Amino acid sequence: MCALNRQCLHGVTLLMDPEVPCGVTLAFTERTGGFSKGEFASLNLGSRCGDNLQHVQKNRQLVLEALGAGEYFSRLLIPHQVHGSTVVCLSSDTSEAFEQAKTEAEAGADAIVCTVKNTPVLLAFADCVPVILVAPGGFAVAHSGWKGTIARISACTTEALCQATGAKPSEVKAYIGPHIGSADYEVSSELIQMFSQEFGPNVVDRASGERYLDLGYAVRAALIDAGVRESAIEEITDSTASTTERFFSYRAEHGKCGRHAAVAYMAAK
Repeated sequence: MCALNRQCLHGVTLLMDPEVPCGVTLAFTERTGGFSKGEFASLNLGSRCGDNLQHVQKNRQLVLEALGAGEYFSRLLIPHQVHGSTVVCLSSDTSEAFEQAKTEAEAGADAIVCTVKNTPVLLAFADCVPVILVAPGGFAVAHSGWKGTIARISACTTEALCQATGAKPSEVKAYIGPHIGSADYEVSSELIQMFSQEFGPNVVDRASGERYLDLGYAVRAALIDAGVRESAIEEITDSTASTTERFFSYRAEHGKCGRHAAVAYMAAK
C-alpha cells in the first residue's frame, strides 16, 4: 500500500506522506482548487504552457501555503525543465549560493538537490514521471520524461543527493508520483528497443501490446540499481492519461493542458 495520503488543504488536493520523512514535507499536487481557467483549470503550476502567469503565481503561492511554506515563496526554486539529465545542487544557505542555484536551474535542469532549510523546490509535470527523493539532511525533486528516464536521471539525482548529504543510497526514500501508465503509453518500436536494451524486457507492458512502455518500471529499476532499497520506493500508479479529472495529461489532452507538480521543502526546527 502506498504511504501517500490524499489530503485537501487550503482547497487544493495533495498526495502527501504524513510522516514527514527526515523532516521533509513533500507532495504531489492534483489539478483542482486553483485559479486557472479553461484548459488550464485549475491548479496549473507550469509557467510555460500558455496560462495566465498571474494565475500560475497565485496557484504556486496557494500550494506553498497548503504545505505550511507560504512565507518562503521568495525562496521557491523552479527549474526550466529541458528533458535532460542536469542536476542542480543547493547545499549552502548563503544568498549567493541560492542565487547561483536559481540561475543554474533557470538555465536548464531537470532535478534539484537541496540540503538547505526553508527552501521549497517545485517541478511541473503532465505525463512525465515526478520523483521525490528524501535522505537524512536533504531532499531532491526530479523530472523523468522518457529522455531523462533512459538517461537514468533518478539514479544521477540519488548519487547527487548522497554526495550532498553524506547519506548512503540505502538510506534514501523515493516517491514516484503520478505519471502516464503503460496501458496509455504506446510508443515507437525504436523507443521500445532502446528501453528494452537499457532496462530489460519487463519495461514493456506486453499485456497492453508490443509497444506499450512502462516508465514507472524503468524509474524503479534505475533507483534500485543506484542502491535504493526496493521497499523504500513508493509509487502512485494512477495513470495521468486515464484520470484527467485529477491530473493534467499532455497526451490525453492533445498538448493543451496545465501542469501538476512535485514539491518539497525542509522546515527549520
